[in-house]
Amino acid sequence: MLVSFAACFAGCAPSATQQQGNTLHNDTTGTKMKISIGTAVFTATLYDNAAATAFKGMLPLTISMKELNGNEKFHYFSATLPTNASAGGDIQVGDLMLYGNNCLVLFYEGFHTSYSYTKLGRIDNTSGLVDALGAGSVEVKFELE
Repeated sequence: MLVSFAACFAGCAPSATQQQGNTLHNDTTGTKMKISIGTAVFTATLYDNAAATAFKGMLPLTISMKELNGNEKFHYFSATLPTNASAGGDIQVGDLMLYGNNCLVLFYEGFHTSYSYTKLGRIDNTSGLVDALGAGSVEVKFELE
């Protein structure tokens, strides 16, 4: 699994230049976002950082997210977002993160990783998330509340 993960994202890792000049803020802003997956609706709270602000500026947004490793859904944006990736740590169910500078990741399984992500926010109540995301690709709508 890790090999497929590394192969899939090898070209997306943020460079040191992309990480410079950003201050790490993972405090929530209180900004609420609605995430709709089929008939299921989840509320997420965004963090107070440049990447989350840039993501918020893209909303509303409906995208197709692909399956990866039985623990996440991902989508590549054509544009880049600011990054301030932190290395490794525990991924929690409902974490919404940026891998590299253009890959949105929504985690539906928790695990420990050595990969680096920029934190965007997290789903407040993840009950039903696994069922809503299902297997394979899924259409997900993100919008401010």
